[in-house]
Amino acid sequence: MKTDIQLQQDVIAELSWDPSINATHVGVSVSDGVVMLSGHVSSYVEKWSAERAALRVAGVKALAIEMDVELPNADRREDSDISRSVANVLQQMTQMPKDGVQVMVENGWVTLSGEVEWEYQRQAATRIVRHLLGVTGVSDNIAIKPKLLMDAVKAGVENALRRRAISDMDSISVSIHDADVILSGSVHSWSERELANHAAWSMPGVHQVINKIKVLI
Repeated sequence: MKTDIQLQQDVIAELSWDPSINATHVGVSVSDGVVMLSGHVSSYVEKWSAERAALRVAGVKALAIEMDVELPNADRREDSDISRSVANVLQQMTQMPKDGVQVMVENGWVTLSGEVEWEYQRQAATRIVRHLLGVTGVSDNIAIKPKLLMDAVKAGVENALRRRAISDMDSISVSIHDADVILSGSVHSWSERELANHAAWSMPGVHQVINKIKVLI
């Protein structure tokens, strides 16, 4: 198990390794495995990248964020301009349902709401918005609306697992609770566990995947 000092050094090294982050602007402190990031960054995507970088480090138990986004004067925009930009890019995304996502902007912070049918649509919306000029943060309040009966979802997940030729298919069970898919059982590799998780998320109407599959090593 890493000490707090070792964990701090590893997080700093990971931040420095990522070219999208100016690590000199990010402070790192660690207490009992909990990492706190502080300081000021020049864009929301840099802040997001720093968060992801810290979470990649083995041994991080939790992450606390005290970073501020301080946009350069040239990157600052009115909320109305940001709102129009967000609406425009969402409309240009062919995979997004027409008028499926609503936009609210306050002090550069973008809140997305509404409903889509697929998890990848929700991820795509937040991914493209975080890179827009003037954005200081993104809140994802997009819901996934049910499209199929849950029995059909269960059958679809099981069929997807079979198509992927998972060797431990018989040891995986799929159950449904409301709009949640619950995976349980055991597999012999992390890749098979991830395939099962991906197969579940690929079904329309799934709100959440609870992956309880154990990896037997």
